[in-house]
Amino acid sequence: MNVFEAFILGVVQGLTEFLPVSSSGHLVLLQKIFGMEEGALTFNTAVHFATLLPVIYLLRQEIFQMIKKPFSRLTGLVIIGTVPTVIIALVFKDFFEGTFKTGSSLGLGFIITGLILLYSQGIKNKGKDIASTKYKDAAFVGIVQGIAILPAVSRSGSTLAGSLFRGMDREFAFKFSFLMAIPAITGAALKGTLDFIGENAASNSVSAIPILVGMAAAAVSGYFALMFVRKLVLEGNLKVFSYYVFTLGGLVLLDQIFFGIFF
Repeated sequence: MNVFEAFILGVVQGLTEFLPVSSSGHLVLLQKIFGMEEGALTFNTAVHFATLLPVIYLLRQEIFQMIKKPFSRLTGLVIIGTVPTVIIALVFKDFFEGTFKTGSSLGLGFIITGLILLYSQGIKNKGKDIASTKYKDAAFVGIVQGIAILPAVSRSGSTLAGSLFRGMDREFAFKFSFLMAIPAITGAALKGTLDFIGENAASNSVSAIPILVGMAAAAVSGYFALMFVRKLVLEGNLKVFSYYVFTLGGLVLLDQIFFGIFF
């Protein structure tokens, strides 16, 4: 992996981790396009850790309150929401890993993301805040997040739509979705670390400079992506991304079914 590839992949990871277009789908797609295999695991793990920085910074007040009051309702909601995701990830571990390696579900996953975003546009705001959000609402969002482990199914798009579907007001839906992202991203990064330790480290090695470039690009682009998504969530205008993922999904399906250039 050279520095240019690392920069591009870092920017893509930072933007797509928070924009509702699926970071995993884009990384798998670009790695297929670039023909990258060696070093992909190490790099993916590093940029996942980097994308934690902007969400922690932006939601630092909520995170500080959760640390200060570990038995608060917000902490409970995030924990309850995380449990179904962990269960789904463990039960369907082999299936998810297979889809990441082959990329077979990419085209369909992007189409599913587009449908989710279109659906979220018509959800009426019921105005639930922290106090009125129930634990079953959080569990539902956690189930949706677990399904979004599939590459090209957007985690942020799914959890935002799920939060809105359960009646959360748009500000809280944004905060809850990305508070849920912290354990999800951390888990993905730790899994990558364990996979790296368990596999042949030499085949996964990348020099330090591309990794640092990729991490910096992911952190900076991730911050601007978060701010942009917050604006669109408050405006109720997430559907603008549906046109992009529909187009991308259609192109991937064409290649998967007819051309076989990358798949």
